[in-house]
Amino acid sequence: MNQINIKDYHHFFFIGIAGAGMSAIAQYLAGIGKQVSGSDRYFTQDTNNELRRKLEDTGIKTFPQDGSGLKGEIQMVIVSTAVEKSNIEYAKALENNLRIVHRADILAAISETKKTIAVSGTSGKSTTVAMLYQIMEYAGYAPSLITGAGLISLIKKGEIGNAVAGKGDYLIIEADESDGSLIKYRPDTGVLLNIDKDHKEISVLKDIFKKFKENTRNLFVVNYSHPIASQFSVNNKFDFGYTACRYCTGGFKQSGYEIRFKINEVNFKIPIIGKHNMENAAAAVAVAHQKGISLEKCAQALSAYKGIYRRMQIIDSKNGITIIDDYAHNPVKIAAAISACQNIADKVIAWFQPHGFGPTRFLKDEFINQISATLGPDDEIWMSEIYYAGGTVTKDISANDLIKGIKEKGKNAFFVENKLDFPAEIKKGLTNNTLILLMGARDPSLEKFAEYVSEKLLP
Repeated sequence: MNQINIKDYHHFFFIGIAGAGMSAIAQYLAGIGKQVSGSDRYFTQDTNNELRRKLEDTGIKTFPQDGSGLKGEIQMVIVSTAVEKSNIEYAKALENNLRIVHRADILAAISETKKTIAVSGTSGKSTTVAMLYQIMEYAGYAPSLITGAGLISLIKKGEIGNAVAGKGDYLIIEADESDGSLIKYRPDTGVLLNIDKDHKEISVLKDIFKKFKENTRNLFVVNYSHPIASQFSVNNKFDFGYTACRYCTGGFKQSGYEIRFKINEVNFKIPIIGKHNMENAAAAVAVAHQKGISLEKCAQALSAYKGIYRRMQIIDSKNGITIIDDYAHNPVKIAAAISACQNIADKVIAWFQPHGFGPTRFLKDEFINQISATLGPDDEIWMSEIYYAGGTVTKDISANDLIKGIKEKGKNAFFVENKLDFPAEIKKGLTNNTLILLMGARDPSLEKFAEYVSEKLLP
């Protein structure tokens, strides 16, 4: 791929613009004055699509995915890994000799125009990006933002919440390792939170993150408290390491829906749950402090943190029952989410929908072992059938295979094939001070599933 200079292009078309990563880049380009249009298979005439409306509110023209939008002075067509060459619009773009560029390549080109801070790791990227944005915005840096999850503070303003075209020098991005595109970025500052088996084997992930570090220009921030991530620091001038438990000198305390800790005797109080979120906060503070922001200002900023969409998001709480929605979808994230909720309620009823037959098969043992190790004696795990997004795939595994494995370890595990049946299945067994934790990714219907569960259980 030849180097892309954003200044040379003025009209971009996105195939699959409703995707979280795609919509963020599209909004950013529109925000800096580019002409942007795009299509999605979810944009149909008989569907009232809120995301489509919000994109159009930013000046982006949207179309159904039928080729009707591929017209005019389009100079570049953006696709993601999810867009196959058999797609009708991909084929039309080829036929019209339009330049087709992968999402990661256009993001890499954008990152060349700013002092980019790229946050990587297999868990916690979206939250750390959101926390760092909150700190730098509060401190007056006016940063730009391109991430995969909407910030609640921006959503409340009527925005999608996953992109900001700021006036300052810095751009904060979520750098994804799942498709290997991480190695395309050459950020000013690279952040490595953790490395756990997810999408790829550890050995492959280590190679990807090694290249990411080599591509980082000035500062590489490493989580010393993670056994594998810590291997990426050699304690030279180029590196800055942080260890959550040491960096947060006052230890950790979760009180209700709030976490507290100290960094160098400065008190931090953040309205969020989970020890893993203290680690995410430590990463954000470590980077911000290196950029000249005081610890006191970091603490002030994070005290008003509103969270991000579908990341430990409280949906409702009535009559001793609380419902939380989370994007957790790999074994480490699921275990961390369950653990965080155990500090709030007497009983946790967790529900999870795996996505993809290949990923579920790849992580089967990890799912069984980590979920079993985390569940308390009264806790429950429920799973619905694997989400299938289409395409050619071998369907030789079921979510029920995971449930059977967890049952064999003596835990309360149940299979409910259709997720719409979940509320009715658990309703009779609900007791006071129970927390219902809903987890899953990729499936667009999950955005409304938490509301559905709430309506059925907490009318």
